[in-house]
Amino acid sequence: MAEEEKYLFGPVPSRRLGLSLGVDIVPFKTCSLDCVYCQLGRTTEKTVERRDYLPVKTVLDELKERLAQGMKADFITISGSGEPTLNSRLAEFIDGIKKITNIPLAILTNGTLLYREDVRADCAKADVVMPSLDAGDTQTFEKVNRPHGDISIERLISGLCAFRKDYTGLIWLEVFLVEGLNTTADAVEKIKDAVEKIRPDKVQLNTAVRPTAESGIKKLDAERMQTIAARLGQSCEVEVVTDFSQRPGGIENADHGVSELHFGQNHKVETLLSMLKRRPCSLKDICASLNLHRNEALKYLGHLQNRGDIDTEQRDGVLFFKAN
Repeated sequence: MAEEEKYLFGPVPSRRLGLSLGVDIVPFKTCSLDCVYCQLGRTTEKTVERRDYLPVKTVLDELKERLAQGMKADFITISGSGEPTLNSRLAEFIDGIKKITNIPLAILTNGTLLYREDVRADCAKADVVMPSLDAGDTQTFEKVNRPHGDISIERLISGLCAFRKDYTGLIWLEVFLVEGLNTTADAVEKIKDAVEKIRPDKVQLNTAVRPTAESGIKKLDAERMQTIAARLGQSCEVEVVTDFSQRPGGIENADHGVSELHFGQNHKVETLLSMLKRRPCSLKDICASLNLHRNEALKYLGHLQNRGDIDTEQRDGVLFFKAN
């Protein structure tokens, strides 16, 4: 894989942030939760220990190079393939990024470590903090998020409340809805009670449209999402961010020739593979992220499939590509 793609991925189109350049600062699937809906699969390292996982300078040098190449993005998002607040040098990453670009910075976090003063101080340096809350009670929290033993729903909610008290930036709280797990009237009411305590600037509702860690995870339809949004939206703005417009797509009938690629194309192939290692993507996602024509994207996908680097999975009639 090209070295410059080691820690950055994208920019990728985000329903929540526009065009987002991801910064991945923890090892793959190192997280404090093991959510049933995670698009990256099961958590392999469930932990609440903050550690110095990777060199700050290497990541910042990579970002400098991308910016020098003319990279454009609406947001730089610290997120990736694990829980970013587990990196003990989070503040250094944020400070370093802000010194070299004026692009707004967001943190995508599950919020579980915000009960810690040091984590709150680190996250407060960001322009937008996007934590998650998929439950308002212990039983639902255990079913949906499967937390580390040191994390309780009370600790999660209290940490979010404490962060709101001191943080003057934007908090966009994501609620991921899984049919049958956190969508009963009682479960939604408890989430609503928690939201009223936390007082985010916005609540964003999501549901499973990509392949998930556990099979059988059911997404909600658009009408049901809007109904729940109306129930939650009495104390703050609530929006549905799930893209229900995806259409089936595939490569079965495409002419995706796998003749030898020139240098520039090889770079695009490795950029595509780097992106697919962070999340499964549809053909529509790939074309939008890399500014590729459909036929060109199919050529690169065919090349990666022949190399054995990627596989496909259907989700609600849409074909997703994912790294092996």
